Amino acid sequence: MLDTVGPELQIENKTDHPITLEADTLVVLTPDQNKEASSNLLPLNFTGLSKAVKKGDTIFIGKYLFTGSETASVWLEVSEVEGEDVTCLVKNTATLSGSLFTVHVSQIHIDLPTLADKDKEVISTWGVQNNIDFLSLYTRHVEDIRHAREFLSKLGDLKQTHIYAKIENIEGMKHFDEILREADGIILARGNLGIELPPEKVFLFQKAAIYKCNMVGKPVVVTRVVDSMTDNLRPTRAEATDVANAVLDGSDAILLGAETLRGQYPVETISIVGKICAEAEKVHNQDLYFKKAVKYVGEPMSHLESIASSAVRAAIKVKASVIICFTSSGRAARLIAKYRPTMPVISVVIPQLKTNQLRWTFTGAFEARQSLIVRGLFPMLADPRHPAESRSGTNESILKVALDHGKAFGIIKPHDRVVVCQKVADSSVVKILELED
Repeated sequence: MLDTVGPELQIENKTDHPITLEADTLVVLTPDQNKEASSNLLPLNFTGLSKAVKKGDTIFIGKYLFTGSETASVWLEVSEVEGEDVTCLVKNTATLSGSLFTVHVSQIHIDLPTLADKDKEVISTWGVQNNIDFLSLYTRHVEDIRHAREFLSKLGDLKQTHIYAKIENIEGMKHFDEILREADGIILARGNLGIELPPEKVFLFQKAAIYKCNMVGKPVVVTRVVDSMTDNLRPTRAEATDVANAVLDGSDAILLGAETLRGQYPVETISIVGKICAEAEKVHNQDLYFKKAVKYVGEPMSHLESIASSAVRAAIKVKASVIICFTSSGRAARLIAKYRPTMPVISVVIPQLKTNQLRWTFTGAFEARQSLIVRGLFPMLADPRHPAESRSGTNESILKVALDHGKAFGIIKPHDRVVVCQKVADSSVVKILELED
């Protein structure tokens, strides 16, 4: 996943000396970048701030903004706008260190492009070299997704890259429904949302957004769950509960930040968060969730939805240990996982031979890797050297490989029942297998 910066406002500290701002003093934000940063003057890389803000608006500045460290970020309140300069009242004492400080203006539209030139440069170089599977895109409007997809389509293999809309401000929240329709997945950037919204409103948007993503079967990622582990070996009790609630609400994945970027206990953080997620999954009310998902889809169901929901229902009825799904695009397997079955879903991606008039290539690697982010889905890529008829998912040797894969991971045992979802000719079928020794 490549994470875009978006329209980032910054203050450059050319001296590199720490700058301390005292509570109840005044500081001026100016677009004149020739001036030197100090405790009463901060030069900004944006000329339109004075036109965008008014008295009483909130501005946050810090090196590691939104990390929860009150001493590393400063909270300002606009007190006066004069020409291009904005005078602010400092609300908390803080020391800003380093050469660059990030600036966030709460609930204000910043008239800068979503996909910055720097973002395009990194995508065109590092992104292309590494065949990125996902693009995490700062998103305010549905057009942001469309522009990014158009840009990726011009970069060869990146036209397959999935775009995850990063929702972190009021504009993204207001246009959430249309953004969800266009995006391949959603990232709820709760650090930014936490200063865009009053604290008591953040959980409401989080729960509503996760529910909408779940019902349409698009992955949703939650950020900022164990900030205290940046400096501590254990999370707080509230953070541990927050991780569990994110899972119970329906999150597909959790994205760590400062804890693993610069934290002292990155490995322990991943281990503890993983254990909490596993415990929460054990008590997830799958029966209630399944009923909600089926009701949301309504009738008549599409053919794929009907097959997916039937596969899950059958697996629950016969107490199957696993569902195996043969797929070429990954869509069928993601639909099955959408219904959150209590057993794992093994997605067997069947490579397809394609040509662009210059060379022949097998597809499937992108689709398999992109399925890794979907909750409960375990993808594997079938060997493209199998006979052509295997690509319909009917070859028994591929099924044996999938079963062996499950046995190796300890999720399939002798005498278990397995539900297989595959395409035969032009029809999709669900069958139940009872394994021997």
